[in-house]
Amino acid sequence: MENKFILIDDDPMDIRRDNIFKAVFSKDTPESIGALSKLISALIGKDVIIVSKLLNELPVNNTQDMQVRFDINCRADNGDMIAIEMSFNPKFYEIARIEFYSALLFGGQDMRGKEKKYNELKQAYQIAILSKEHFIQDDELFHSFEFYDPIRQISFGGRSKIITLELVKLKKTPEKQICEMSSPELWAYYFEYLTDKEKRDKINEIVEQEEGIAMASLVLMTISKDEEERARIMRDYKIELDYQSDMAYNRDLGRAEGIEISEKRILDLLKSGKSKEEIIAEIENQRNS
Repeated sequence: MENKFILIDDDPMDIRRDNIFKAVFSKDTPESIGALSKLISALIGKDVIIVSKLLNELPVNNTQDMQVRFDINCRADNGDMIAIEMSFNPKFYEIARIEFYSALLFGGQDMRGKEKKYNELKQAYQIAILSKEHFIQDDELFHSFEFYDPIRQISFGGRSKIITLELVKLKKTPEKQICEMSSPELWAYYFEYLTDKEKRDKINEIVEQEEGIAMASLVLMTISKDEEERARIMRDYKIELDYQSDMAYNRDLGRAEGIEISEKRILDLLKSGKSKEEIIAEIENQRNS
C-alpha cells in the first residue's frame, strides 16, 4: 500500500495547482471520494458524504481528463449541492465570479413539475480555496457568507452560502499548534505548506491526525510517484504557461504596431493552430489594410 506520509526526500506535486487539486479530489476511488467528503464537511460545518459528482466532463482518472472546468460539482447524501474549487492564481474579479456561480448553483435546481415546491430546494454551497491573493479585508483565513441584514444583524436564513479559504493569510498570522487548529485551518495548512520541507514534520502530524487529509495525501503521493501521471501533469502545466505567454506576446505585438487586437481574436488565432509567424503576418495584413 502506498504511504500517506511525506518523506524527507519525497517531491509531492503542489496540490494548490488547479489540475492537481482536481486530480486528487475527483478520482473514482474510495480514498479520493472520502477525502472530498471530509474536506467539504470541514468547510461547511456538518458531516456529509459525497454520493455523486456532477461534472460536465469525464471523471478524472488521470490528468488527460482535466480540461475546461476548474471546479468539482457534487451532491451530498442529504441532497445538498456543492461546488468546490482551488484557484492558484485568482483573478481580480474573483469575488464577483464566485457570487455569479453561487447563484447559478442554487438557481440551477429543477423546479419543473406539478409536485415541485420552493421549500424543497436544497442547500447550495459555493466553496473557493484561494491561494495567491488576499480578498476579504481581514486576517481570518476562513469565511462562510450568507444573506444577512447588517443593520439589524439578522440572518435571512437562506439556502445558499459562499465559503472562502484564503491560504495566503496563513503567512500573516502567528502559527498555531496542531491542537489549536480548527478543521479548516488544518486543511489550509496542509494545502499551503505541503511542499515546504521545513514544515514536513508538522504536515505528517496533521496527516496522522486527520483522516480526510490522510486520504488526500495517499492519493496525491500515488500521483506524484507515478512517472507517467507526473509527466502528463507537467505537460498540461506547460501548455497553460505557453498559452499565457503567447497571449501576452501577441498583445504586446499588437500594441507595438499600434493595432488594437482583442483577446478573443488572439484566442481564436491560437486555437486555430496558427504559429507565431502566421499570427504576426495576419496582424501585419491588418495594419496594412
